[in-house]
Amino acid sequence: MTKEYRIIPALDTADLDEALRLVCRVAGRESVYGFKLGFALGLGHGLPETVRRIREWTDKPVIYDHQKAATDIPDTGGLFADVLKMAGIGEAILFPHTGPHTLAAWTHALQERKIKVIVGAVMTHPAYLVSEGGFIADAAAAAIYRQAAVLGVSAFVVPLTKPELVARLAGEVPFTKEQEFYSPGFGAQRGDPARFPMLARHYLIMGRSLLAAADPVQELVRVEKQLGMGG
Repeated sequence: MTKEYRIIPALDTADLDEALRLVCRVAGRESVYGFKLGFALGLGHGLPETVRRIREWTDKPVIYDHQKAATDIPDTGGLFADVLKMAGIGEAILFPHTGPHTLAAWTHALQERKIKVIVGAVMTHPAYLVSEGGFIADAAAAAIYRQAAVLGVSAFVVPLTKPELVARLAGEVPFTKEQEFYSPGFGAQRGDPARFPMLARHYLIMGRSLLAAADPVQELVRVEKQLGMGG
């Protein structure tokens, strides 16, 4: 299977100027798919203003990760989608652990507003699933991904730090080569994308390792060479 890699810098900082310095330096790299922002910038500076400032440097996708969205009642999905649409967000990550009705309602609300839906079910850190000592039932992950696919979702979050789990889910769901996979855990958490041959279209999310780099462009060049990508 031919692998397609892209990089998504995660703007996980409350300092908008710091985020913009990274955006302006790496947005021109062909390897960069888009930029992920979360609650720190969204709550600290407002989503419309944050997106407006990012748009001064790039027209690449801006992905909102509310950390974690779709954990409320189904009825609030439309309100969430309206806020993202107003702000100019193009893609949104959901972690719908409150059940199938919330997953369906929030997915439909975003789809109706032409916002790309990305669904996750497992996070990178230890003690998340019950089998790891966490709170989330192991069977929930496959159920979430399967329902999302039925709803027309073709993009999923899978943790780069748990290759054995992702391999099992790839068979249980099952995943297909047409789907896209967004993976946190690349860089500071030392996830290895080479251990995920079952994922053809693999977008690697880089946060701390890019924000903290003395020269983020050179860090990207190093990653591009590591992955055999064009710069």
